Amino acid sequence: MNDIKKIDAEKIAHTYGRFDLALKEGQGAIAKDFDGREYVDFTSGIGVTSLGYCDPDWVEAVSKQAARLQHTSNLFYTEPQVRLAEALTARTGMARVFFANSGAEANECAIKTARKYGNTRSGNIEHEIVTLENAFHGRTMATITATGQKVFHKDFYPFVEGFSYCKANDKDMLHALVTDKTCAIMMELVQGEGGVLVIDQDFVKEAETICREKDILLIIDEVQTGIGRTGTFFAYEQYGIHPDLVTFAKGIGGGLPLGGVLFNERTKDVLTYGDHGTTFGGNPVVCAGANVVMNKLDESFLQQVSSKGAYLREQLAAIPGVEDISGLGLMIGFRVAGRASADVVKDCMKKGLMMLTAKDKVRLLPPLTITKEEMDRGLAVLRSALG
Repeated sequence: MNDIKKIDAEKIAHTYGRFDLALKEGQGAIAKDFDGREYVDFTSGIGVTSLGYCDPDWVEAVSKQAARLQHTSNLFYTEPQVRLAEALTARTGMARVFFANSGAEANECAIKTARKYGNTRSGNIEHEIVTLENAFHGRTMATITATGQKVFHKDFYPFVEGFSYCKANDKDMLHALVTDKTCAIMMELVQGEGGVLVIDQDFVKEAETICREKDILLIIDEVQTGIGRTGTFFAYEQYGIHPDLVTFAKGIGGGLPLGGVLFNERTKDVLTYGDHGTTFGGNPVVCAGANVVMNKLDESFLQQVSSKGAYLREQLAAIPGVEDISGLGLMIGFRVAGRASADVVKDCMKKGLMMLTAKDKVRLLPPLTITKEEMDRGLAVLRSALG
């Protein structure tokens, strides 16, 4: 393990503040390091390994596809990609999908779609997009600009123009920011990186109303909240809204890189040949794994996600010092009185529990398949670390 850390320090760009942990293998919600020590994983690779480590059905599908056809590019048809598109559109009622490799790429595609929609529908330049303060949409030049956090807005000037930021849940400010130059409103429904903050339903409904009245697009970023994470397939289902564009990534691939954008009838034909593309997006091996994820996320599965989330929040509320619990489903944040979130995460790591931070909160994104035994085991570590 020390050799791995040494090579990493010398040969890999220093863009990550890594935890002092090198993982070797895993099963379900349990990971093992190179010394065989076990850790309960409440992170699932930042919401990616939705079925846990090495789900047998997922492994079989990926392995079989890798042995059959690993890549062709999007110049040719492949069955896993088409089947996944069919499943996603049938599940959501959306019209079409574009496959990318990550959440940032998915959001980049949505931004391009919105700008083309605005700039071509009336002959005017309508390119401005309203996002929310405290949002996080990615690290490309456009998505980092869309991100409403000043901590990311440094050193990389000049940024992409045309973004403004509304305080979450401030309807008056939202109305003021939407102008005749606006082409879209873009938001997460639970701000993950921003502290697991749930956006008010009335505010979201008002945003949809503005979009309909002014013929601008409503973009919902479901990169972290989607694919069952909040107890419904997409979080927007709990808000009673109908977005024009929905971006997704993370959990859909089950551990392999996959993202995308869903288009409704209004937006399905905005992008045409040559407007956008990707070499690896919709790779057949990745899509084979994603089809397994889709097949498992039926209504019974999603109800279990909601129940597990409710159980975790209930147990957390009973731990002395834990406060300000937030989130939906298995996307949970909390503070510990008198303790920095990073210190809590480090202390728990030493005792065998993997967690994340989100600003001043501890963030939990466990596998959707986590068992009660695994949850209780992780909670016991947390109690011990805080005791």
